[in-house]
Amino acid sequence: MTTEIDLRPLPKRWDVHHKITQDVDKNLRDFPPLLRQLLYNRGIVDDISARHFIDGTVGFPTDPFLLMGMDAAVERTHQAVVNLENIVVYGDYDADGVTSTALMVEFFNALGVTPRVYIPNRYDEGYGLNEEAIHQLAEEGANLIITVDCGVRSVEEVALANHLGMSVIVTDHHTTGEVLPPALAVIDPKQPGDPYPEKMLAGVGLAYKLACAYLARYPQEGVDADSWLDLVAIGTVADLAPLRGENRMLVKLGLDKLRLAPRQGIFSLAQVSGIDLTKCDASNIGFGLGPRLNAAGRLESALTAFELLTTQDLFEAGRLAQQLDSYNQERQDMTSAIRTKAAEQVLGEDPDAVLFFAADPDFSEGVVGLAASRLTELYYRPAIIAHQGEETTVASCRSIPEFHITDALDRCADLLVRHGGHAAAAGFTVRNENRDALVTRMRAIAEEQLRELELLPVLKVDREIKLEKLAPRYIPEILDDIHQLEPTGRGNPEPVFVSRNVEVAHARAVGKEGSHLKLNLRAGGRFYDAIAFRQGYWMADLPERIDLAYRFEINIFNGRSSLQLNVKDIKAAE
Repeated sequence: MTTEIDLRPLPKRWDVHHKITQDVDKNLRDFPPLLRQLLYNRGIVDDISARHFIDGTVGFPTDPFLLMGMDAAVERTHQAVVNLENIVVYGDYDADGVTSTALMVEFFNALGVTPRVYIPNRYDEGYGLNEEAIHQLAEEGANLIITVDCGVRSVEEVALANHLGMSVIVTDHHTTGEVLPPALAVIDPKQPGDPYPEKMLAGVGLAYKLACAYLARYPQEGVDADSWLDLVAIGTVADLAPLRGENRMLVKLGLDKLRLAPRQGIFSLAQVSGIDLTKCDASNIGFGLGPRLNAAGRLESALTAFELLTTQDLFEAGRLAQQLDSYNQERQDMTSAIRTKAAEQVLGEDPDAVLFFAADPDFSEGVVGLAASRLTELYYRPAIIAHQGEETTVASCRSIPEFHITDALDRCADLLVRHGGHAAAAGFTVRNENRDALVTRMRAIAEEQLRELELLPVLKVDREIKLEKLAPRYIPEILDDIHQLEPTGRGNPEPVFVSRNVEVAHARAVGKEGSHLKLNLRAGGRFYDAIAFRQGYWMADLPERIDLAYRFEINIFNGRSSLQLNVKDIKAAE
């Protein structure tokens, strides 16, 4: 019997920020009133910090040699370059890993070296270093392996590489385990004792820092690490690294490069994505370029994305861009199917489950993470979705702020083949004979930490606005204040506003299967167009008057620009 599932998201709790304090308002007096409130909401309370934030600069040292292991990494890399040793760039199959790999390869090419590229296949090898690959690279005569976006938990694999006569430099941004790999150098700001002030760089950010450090010590005429800032921006945003501090600076600079001088592959990918690169922002990366780059590694081989990023051939770039776009459409369809089947499986067993777990031989390893993410968004519970193989189960996890998923997995390490990740996302492999015990223990941990909490998603609201009193002449000022916060993303969200008791003048469902909601709203004597993505279900019982949480945006259609409210949540007006 199939369980009928509710695909409406849980109601959100709107958390409207407190009004700016008098002291902070005074500190930020050189900025417009709305911008002061927006800065205050993001924890920026003094003039100097505000100017750094808006300018996209940082007020702390960014010397790459502050990173532990950097000095040794640069010297060993230089030795390999001078002696024409066989260098391997060992990457990961997501957008962060692929951009990291492309950056390192182009860096070595600029030094006159052609490195071997190794990106493991998600399905045959899984994440990170693996022993079979280490043996293969040794047989090929590799002397130096440089990992990007992986390796910090590959203790046994690095030890094997050492045993086989290869040096290993690990560059990674993931949380370290209790034991670091015995590499010649480990570059990861999260390792214990590392003094580098920015702890949240993406993998591509650390690859960039290695290139910066090398060129600072051994400058090469005509070679500038900043030429790869476009790759840094793409990988950082696609990996959901927080856009504060140095990440914000790197993404801001990278977006400038993307707008002015895009590489051929990105230009072609933007065309199939419907993105105008001259106006490219972080959301274009997060919802357009990034998912297509990720789709290659999810469905086939990430080498397709790597080749797109590094090709200079117009026709090859066009072909690869079309291929990635096709992969992305297939990925979307697979994600939807897995999400539905997993929800039926979980809710059929326990509608009140605190932690979701679903596994199936038909669930694709490349898409289970996306399905887990959708379920976490929908039901606000940690979700683990897995592909069940003959001997092992490979899972992706997504979580909520109240539950650190990697810490929970650490408490189950004795049952796992491997695992790793962040507070909100992780992955693991478990032998099938240990899977039931793992699920039982993970659910017990979740029960222990979550059962007494009210688990409702929170929508942070920057300010309440009375739309009926919003004169049209103020709109450009509001849009300009919002623009000052770009690039926005994780850690620096796009401003969200709330307006109450707004009349619905007209509504209709749009998009595939009517999944979106197009609105025309009336507040006082003024009308506003609005779009509510993934909220088409409201058509069944939309009230005449609503409270809405939204962000302002400019909608461009048929060459015309108009103000639009992008609705994040709707409630019946009180």
